[in-house]
Parts: sequence; C-alpha cells; structure tokens
Amino acid sequence: MKPRHKRFVLIGGGLAVLGIAAALVLNAFQSNLVFFFTPTQVASGEAPKGKAFRIGGLVKEGSLKRQPDGLTMQFVVTDTAKEITVAYSGILPDLFREGKGVVAQGKVGDNGLFTATEVLAKHDENYMPPEAQHAVDEAHKAAKTVKQ
Repeated sequence: MKPRHKRFVLIGGGLAVLGIAAALVLNAFQSNLVFFFTPTQVASGEAPKGKAFRIGGLVKEGSLKRQPDGLTMQFVVTDTAKEITVAYSGILPDLFREGKGVVAQGKVGDNGLFTATEVLAKHDENYMPPEAQHAVDEAHKAAKTVKQ
C-alpha cells in the first residue's frame, strides 16, 4: 500500500473513532437531560408522559400532608394559575416551607399525581429558584391579561 493510501486509512479511522465518541457523549447527554415545566404547562399536557422532568413554583399554604410513616408526604405546587399535587417519599430539605419556592424532579402518573424523586428548596428568604420565579412571574402576567 502506498504511503498516501495509508494516510487516508489513518485519517478515515481517526474520523470514525471521533464520530463514535461524539455519538456516545451526545447519547449520554440526551438521557440525562431534564426539562423544567410550570404547573400550568403540566396541566395543559405540555410535559412529557413517563419521562422525568422538573416542576417548580410555590408550595401552597396548608397543602402539606404527612402520611403516618413520617417519610411520605403530599403537597401542592402552584404558579398561582394552576396547581399540581406532588407526592414525595423521603426527607425534605430543612428549608422546605409552605408558601416558599420549590423545584421537584420526577414523573407524572396516569392519575395526574406528580411523583417526585428529588425536592429542592430555596436557601434564604430572598431567594427563589430562577425557574420557579419565572413561572410565578409568567402566571401573574397571564392573570393580569385575563382580568383586563
């Protein structure tokens, strides 16, 4: 084989290896990608069925209900326009409170109940997760538009 042909084979092999590596990285990224949705988007059916995603907003006052086992609880997340009931089994963050911002990751079941695998809470009284703050702001804008 001529040196020129050997060079083409090496370049072609290198490009093939690079392409396979890029495909594996993109596949791993795709499988770990988690999108954020507001309660209004979930209620309107925009959220994926059977796939994990994040939902955020405010924990509705008076909605936290603990089960007798002490670890399982339900609460309602709202963006002031729509509400979604969230079920979570585990220890909630220390800063989790009713009326405060929260982001939960999980899936929506056939019954419309969001089953969370992870719950994230704000970390001081002036902070709300950016996604949750945006959701609340958009819901307020929509409510003002409807009233006018």
